[in-house]
Amino acid sequence: MNTALKHWKEAATVILAAGTRRSPVTEPPLRSADRVTFPHKTAFDYEVLLLKRSGKSGFMPNAYVFPGGLAEASDFSGEWMDLFKFFRKLPNFGIGVMKQPLEARPPMFATDRARLGSPVPGDVAFRICAVRETFEEAGVLLVVPSKEAERLVTDALFSPAAATERWDRSVIAEWRSLVIQNSSNFIRMCRELDCLPNIWAMHEWGNWLTPTGVYGKQRRYDTAFYMCCLKEIPDTVHDQKEIVHFKWSSPSEILCSYRDKEIWIAPPQFYDLGRMCNFPLLRDLHSFARQRSLEGCEQWLPVRLLATDSYISLLPGDSLYPENPDFLGKMNISAPAEKCLEELQRESVHTSNEYWEESTRFKGSLESENQHCARTPLMVSSTFFDYCLYECVLVSHRHKSGTDSQDQNLTLKEGSKTRVQH
Repeated sequence: MNTALKHWKEAATVILAAGTRRSPVTEPPLRSADRVTFPHKTAFDYEVLLLKRSGKSGFMPNAYVFPGGLAEASDFSGEWMDLFKFFRKLPNFGIGVMKQPLEARPPMFATDRARLGSPVPGDVAFRICAVRETFEEAGVLLVVPSKEAERLVTDALFSPAAATERWDRSVIAEWRSLVIQNSSNFIRMCRELDCLPNIWAMHEWGNWLTPTGVYGKQRRYDTAFYMCCLKEIPDTVHDQKEIVHFKWSSPSEILCSYRDKEIWIAPPQFYDLGRMCNFPLLRDLHSFARQRSLEGCEQWLPVRLLATDSYISLLPGDSLYPENPDFLGKMNISAPAEKCLEELQRESVHTSNEYWEESTRFKGSLESENQHCARTPLMVSSTFFDYCLYECVLVSHRHKSGTDSQDQNLTLKEGSKTRVQH
């Protein structure tokens, strides 16, 4: 944990995608303005976990989020080195060697943790954080027995129930209470239960910075996003404190609920759920996430733009995204020529990543092209801008355009190379 950071606090979150027992049904995808949008909800054979934050929360009250939270000193504790002693000799504790050059890695991953007093690499510690927070907030314990870790760490889908069936539920519940009280108890739990956080099931997915001027100066996070695919939906119990409700739903169901103003999700959730719409089948999502994890990611900072009738959240790669983003929140950005959303949408060449917000009519997002190609969503709005929908980049489109190379399938469409200097 980097305590020297002045503007952000480091955090980790995990997108849990769990298989359902129903078989996917082939249905025509939802369409808007004759453009393909996301698959029908029945096309998915998995669901995603969302947690509703308390209305009393000082950060994004009532929002639906993925499990996650702040990194703690215990996540970087040297005590983990003994627990992971078998994996210490493997590259990155068995996670694998990152293809992305160190100088191109987001700062939270590139930072030399040994210089900060921790022998645990950031790639490992943030995964531990994601596992711990998921246990605290949702009661889902993503661990593997230590003696079987080498055998269980495979490319297969992870089954939390099978890994934790040796322990009585009351024992797990008691440990959860202790971990919520003090994060260092997570190390104690793993030692006494002889288990390890399943860091190998956590596939690097992205890195998001909290935008400036939205949640207050003291509420900004540098968050690692991971994808974790589970064989089945695990028992889930929210903590009744920070989290007041949970729901498992398909990506398209969540996006529809957001469009219909039944729930509110932030830009990262909205964007990543759209990415997942490219993969209605869990096995395809898992394969993609596992293989692209070692490609690395870029750090993304949404930038808010004020139009005459709406707020717009811009992402790197959008034509209106500033060349030198205001990472510290010292400047106010207003739309050029005081234009409205429709005018900006019509005139902008690359508006793909843009997450459009209008308090009285709709909230949505668009997606553009950028240098890393592949799996990202595209929002499409109706003639009257009543709502926006993601447009999936379907596999069939790749073959039609002749862009079905392995590299394109494994990398992300991401924007500029802008990096933050903490």
